[in-house]
Amino acid sequence: MKKIRKGDTVILIAGRDKGRKGAVIEVLADDRLRIEGLNMSKKHQKPNPQMGVQGGIIETEAPLHVSNVMIFNPATQKGDRVGFKSLEDGRKVRLFKSNKEMVDAK
Repeated sequence: MKKIRKGDTVILIAGRDKGRKGAVIEVLADDRLRIEGLNMSKKHQKPNPQMGVQGGIIETEAPLHVSNVMIFNPATQKGDRVGFKSLEDGRKVRLFKSNKEMVDAK
């Protein structure tokens, strides 16, 4: 079970976008994440009329390493570490280390 999943709100703790928040778009296999609106990079795209691709400069989210982000805790309004706990019914849940609240409040 991963500590950070797709859809989680995270806060960046290192890099040029330090302190900004965003939602995780994609979790890649090599401990990297794509975060909505953060770590934007520009790519020069060549037009391809056969595939209907228009040329120009396209901005995309570049991957970040998972060590550069912390999951955002809405109760404390800060980044927080994540731990795991097994419930009585056998489910394994994630919880914030600071206040022991569940991340997946379902």
